[in-house]
Amino acid sequence: MPLPFKNLTAVAVLSIAALTAPAHAEMIAKTSPHSVSETMDRLEAAVTAAGATVFARVDHAAGAMKVEQELRPTQLLIFGNPKLGTPAMQDAQTAGLDLPLRVLAYADSEGVVHVTYHAPNSLVADHGLPADAAYLKMMTGALDKLTGKAVAAE
Repeated sequence: MPLPFKNLTAVAVLSIAALTAPAHAEMIAKTSPHSVSETMDRLEAAVTAAGATVFARVDHAAGAMKVEQELRPTQLLIFGNPKLGTPAMQDAQTAGLDLPLRVLAYADSEGVVHVTYHAPNSLVADHGLPADAAYLKMMTGALDKLTGKAVAAE
């Protein structure tokens, strides 16, 4: 039985809204047995050992202290490898908004340290990159391996 015109219109409007709604990047989260500082030291060492470039390390808690506010330990590491990032930006220069890669480490209210980053495949929806791009698979593997080293118990 065909749908009444009103229902077809509603279906069409909802479909368009779903397609044009902003995408939310998938976040990958791990916990660390180390402090935020030690976790980020370990991540920075792993990034450097892998031949990638560390562009910045941001201590958000230190920034909060400068304006007389409190924030639990929170640090961000910004790093990348032009061999992976450049092809992504050649496919869509807007990918530069999300590159270089970023990893956040923070302590929650219970003192548990979390390591969080956006899944590289979110660049597909956000910037129209090809889902099967080799650089996305390499970024995904690198982030998993590097953050794995940062949170490893040893």
